Amino acid sequence: MGRVRHVLWIGGGSGGGKSTVARALAARFGLRLYATDDVMPDHARRCPPADCPCLARFAAMSMDERWLLRTPRTMFETFHWYRGEGFQFVESDLRGSPEPVVAEGFRLLPSLVRPLLTEPHRAVWLLPTPEFRRAAFEHRGSLWQIAGRTSDPERALANLLERDRMFTERLRAETASHRLQAIEVDGSLTPDELTDAVAGALRL
Repeated sequence: MGRVRHVLWIGGGSGGGKSTVARALAARFGLRLYATDDVMPDHARRCPPADCPCLARFAAMSMDERWLLRTPRTMFETFHWYRGEGFQFVESDLRGSPEPVVAEGFRLLPSLVRPLLTEPHRAVWLLPTPEFRRAAFEHRGSLWQIAGRTSDPERALANLLERDRMFTERLRAETASHRLQAIEVDGSLTPDELTDAVAGALRL
């Protein structure tokens, strides 16, 4: 469908500060904010099982089946959003926007975003370290949000954190192979400094 000229893209691993940075940039530069997390329920409802088979299987599982009875590797390899299922709805939403927009979320996979870029500098991925990710979840109070709904929260949390680590490593490899920008997030930058770093990467 061609490239999208009016969008800036901020992808990355969970807990890396994407939402905080995108909100700050939207306010600073007068951009519309598009958070892919906010539209996940709508996209999931609209995605036919034939187009989103991993999503359909995931939706039919119990919490223990999702987060306890499978290995982190299987969780990572079969997670629907990590496989790009439903990305066509993200693209459609953004093409329908008449104004400059900053899009953020883990669903913005480098391999899917790269063909839409007019210039490589219009996208950046935030790659949190495992330590930073856990600290971020603890700070926002969401560490046990999913794991706490299983029969073994400690093991479920360990599985989730390992799955997320694998995803971040995939993003690191994909951004490198596509020659796209990535910023390591390890807590050495304040939120304002991280926002400035992303603004600089996006040439704002």
